[in-house]
Amino acid sequence: MQRSFNRASAFGRRPSSFGGNSSGTRRPARQGGGRGFQGQRIDPARFVKKAVITEQVEVFVPEHKFADFAIDSRLKVNITRKGYVTPTPIQDKAIPHILRGSDLVGIANTGTGKTAAFLIPLINKVLLNPQENVLIVVPTRELAIQIDDELRGFTPGMRMFSVCCVGGASIGYQISNLRRQHNFIIGTPGRIKDLMERRFINLARFNTVVLDEADRMLDMGFVKDMRTMMMAMPKTRHTLFFSATVNREIEGLINEFLRTPVRISVKTQDTAKNVDQDIVRVGGGKNKLQMLEELLTKPGFNKVLIFGRTKHGVERLYNTLIASGFKADAIHGDKVHSRRQRALKSFKENHIQILIATDVAARGLDIPDVSHVINYDLPATYDDYVHRIGRTGRANKTGKALTFIE
Repeated sequence: MQRSFNRASAFGRRPSSFGGNSSGTRRPARQGGGRGFQGQRIDPARFVKKAVITEQVEVFVPEHKFADFAIDSRLKVNITRKGYVTPTPIQDKAIPHILRGSDLVGIANTGTGKTAAFLIPLINKVLLNPQENVLIVVPTRELAIQIDDELRGFTPGMRMFSVCCVGGASIGYQISNLRRQHNFIIGTPGRIKDLMERRFINLARFNTVVLDEADRMLDMGFVKDMRTMMMAMPKTRHTLFFSATVNREIEGLINEFLRTPVRISVKTQDTAKNVDQDIVRVGGGKNKLQMLEELLTKPGFNKVLIFGRTKHGVERLYNTLIASGFKADAIHGDKVHSRRQRALKSFKENHIQILIATDVAARGLDIPDVSHVINYDLPATYDDYVHRIGRTGRANKTGKALTFIE
């Protein structure tokens, strides 16, 4: 890699932390940067853990194969074409209950296949009743687009249509799509609420709703929007609620939104079992940025996801790494939708080595073959840490997570 070593121009007058006054998508209580940052005090020892050797992991034996589920034969064909044979634990346990129409709470680690766990039975529901309408609500535009893509992968030849309603994209285009035939709306709370207020979405017609990454939506301050949507839907409805974590607030939402739900938990442990976790102590005459750049030139750092606390800090680090000759891009709340999508696409397709992000990228995204996650800034909570490092060590591969400690 051709790199500039003009340290004065690269970072001579820059702070050694992301810092900044704006944090992207967090609630005010958790915003801020630098010394004013308010987050959990997390014992650094929790950032050190060796990956579990595959031979020591208990093997999950599913009760079903996809061919066993009571679903339409056309859907089975498309599932087979996608290469799905054996369900993951959340799929194996959740799909039969969703097919029966039960309300469901699914608690699962990130990357466990929960999207297919709700898409497959809900696609079958629409096949049985073409008048059925399904609302899927998620915290971020990237996750909404990912779910929409996965839905399309399950429905070739079915004339089943969806509309993706997310902020940062053309609302006019979304309104145009809403005027056409569709069974699924997949979107973020703010944009869905906006379209409801403009009377382009009538949730009284929707009998099925999925609240995915509900803990993240709560964390981002979307609880009022969630309540607005649920109140606009029929009282007798089919509600599916997925969350990686459960606390008192989440339990309150479960009691408020669902009726005698089936509860399924397939969480195995707090952090991804395939991730080697360690810390990087800043010191020895080197600042944080110097240590980061040295890491990024080492062998094996092929596809690196770096997390920072604030959108201004993420942008600052992006510009610094570009000036130093690295192939990098950044995603955060100030980036327009098209730029965020281009950055994700470049990273997924290995056109760039480094993606720098705020926690907007920490949940739900399926980015293949991330070699390292680097927590350049400490996460606000341990739950945020778990979701950040869950971007590596996926699909039974081993990944590495490094957390900077000053």
